[in-house]
Amino acid sequence: MKKIGRFKNPEARHRYFTVYEQALRECPRPDEVLDVACRHGTTRVYRFGTGERPVVLLPGLMATSGCYAPLIPGLDGPVYAVDTLGEAGRSVQTRPFADIRDRALGLDDVLAGLGLTEVCLVGGSTGGWHAVNQAIHAPDRLAAICLLDPTTVSVKFSAETQRRALTAMVLNRDRDWRRFVAWSAGEDVFDQPAAQVVVAGIHAYRARIPLQTCPSDEELRGIRTSVVALFGGRSVVHDSVAAAANLRRLVPRAEVEILPEAGHYLCLRSADRERVLEVIGVVSRRCR
Repeated sequence: MKKIGRFKNPEARHRYFTVYEQALRECPRPDEVLDVACRHGTTRVYRFGTGERPVVLLPGLMATSGCYAPLIPGLDGPVYAVDTLGEAGRSVQTRPFADIRDRALGLDDVLAGLGLTEVCLVGGSTGGWHAVNQAIHAPDRLAAICLLDPTTVSVKFSAETQRRALTAMVLNRDRDWRRFVAWSAGEDVFDQPAAQVVVAGIHAYRARIPLQTCPSDEELRGIRTSVVALFGGRSVVHDSVAAAANLRRLVPRAEVEILPEAGHYLCLRSADRERVLEVIGVVSRRCR
């Protein structure tokens, strides 16, 4: 790629960060706010708590650190929430990404800058794809990856997801995004701050990032990092049963579970949220 992501104009940037700050206020107050230099710019990271078992949270597409507000209070520290570089948020891209491996190297720079090793890397949705990409291309600082209904890891997006997303992007009106968000979540969460920041980012930011595609079977078979994955049994963005089965087949050591009543956003129901917290806690305790 030859271009970098940027806000469309100063007015769009201002409107976006009004929404962003509202979403961030849903989180506990961070103990530290960091802008970590990496080869492609600076990455915004929020640290919550202290300890010896680092948990690093990677958000879904355009979702930013604020999407983890429901989980952060229930996690043992230190917890590091990342605004994905190349997307809307407080991270600032200054150099293009050459390819998806380049994105993993950039995140490795961030983990190195934070002085982290033996990391439990948690990713939801597209964040799950990033976690897998990290395990394939730059795994040395990882102890485990925990995937929360990860997309384009072991199956593609469903055709219906592609159709609905394309319609919403072309029309780019709030009412169309509300329909898409309600359909993908299984309930109307459009007015929640975490959803609002995603839509605000779509309106305000021009991302220039390599296409998110499924890793090859060979790449998945080559993963040596510990893998734990939770899928939503009612997720509509992909065939979660097939995704779970393919991950088990290609990464035989992976621990894979389907939460039967959960949709794509695993933390909407309290019972599912408690299970997610339990699993992340177990995985992070293994990391030391």
